[in-house]
Amino acid sequence: MFDLIIIGGSAAATAAGIYAARRNLNFKIITKDFGGEIATSGEIANWPGIIKTDGITLAKQFREHLESYKVQIEEGVEVDKITKMSDGTYCITAKSGAGPKMAAEKLSDGQKTAELKCDYAARVVIVATGVRPRELNVPGEKEFRNKGVSYCTVCDGPLFAGKAVAIVGGGNSALESALMMADIAQKVYVVNKNSQFNGDQILIDNLKFKKNVEIIYNADTTHIIGNEFVAGLKYTRTVPTETSEELKIDGIFVHIGMLPNSGMVSPEVAKNQTGEIIVDKNCQTNIPGLYAAGDVTDIPHKQIVISAGQGSCAVLSAVNYLNKLK
Repeated sequence: MFDLIIIGGSAAATAAGIYAARRNLNFKIITKDFGGEIATSGEIANWPGIIKTDGITLAKQFREHLESYKVQIEEGVEVDKITKMSDGTYCITAKSGAGPKMAAEKLSDGQKTAELKCDYAARVVIVATGVRPRELNVPGEKEFRNKGVSYCTVCDGPLFAGKAVAIVGGGNSALESALMMADIAQKVYVVNKNSQFNGDQILIDNLKFKKNVEIIYNADTTHIIGNEFVAGLKYTRTVPTETSEELKIDGIFVHIGMLPNSGMVSPEVAKNQTGEIIVDKNCQTNIPGLYAAGDVTDIPHKQIVISAGQGSCAVLSAVNYLNKLK
């Protein structure tokens, strides 16, 4: 039985782990993979104290900071469900990656009784699982995933050196992707379904100086085509008139937003219409002892520094909760 289980491996989980270690809690961090969305980020210039870095470097520094406190980090664990037990503690079951299950208690649905098996048990849980890329949901996307369709420019961008690529999206992630690929690819198309970008002005301005970048506004991606590998992208434009066009490209990077990784919490946990976990100013959910921090929550701004702040807030709130149990 741990005092605390932190689920996740990015900024919020790292900050939570540092604060939990400093409070000498008996805890563990479990995560599918350490680094999360930070590790797939490109240039980072808004982390206080570091003028410029990148996602891979910052994720490495996060891990080194945790290891300096000898924090237990268990990777390869994908959490399936978090269940609050009758004694107020939490049972965590995993889809994969966890060790032998331990019996928790028998649960009844009114007709049959089943024994719940736990991979981890804790008095308090912090969910800091972040987000995952939103998909286009167009024909050809699933078929060509990892065959020219990518959601991580940092990971796969170098594979398209000297080739033609399309960036689909209109926010900061798409802008950062386009800037990176402008220095790698021969030709970069930015396919934006809106009439303007919704990102930082400095990124928009920098993109205008890239001579090998062509921006296509009011373009809705409708189809990804190819044979064994991506060969093109079809899109429809509505301005000035409705037309269907096709780009000959070798790869596509999709950056159209994120979806929260909140499926492991029970239906009793309050979420908003997009699936984000609703928390109060103390990072407390509507279930006592269950906290959430970072991009998986309904905070209005998805920033690394904000996620880190929430991670520390969640632990401090959890400590107050634990003290009341004693």
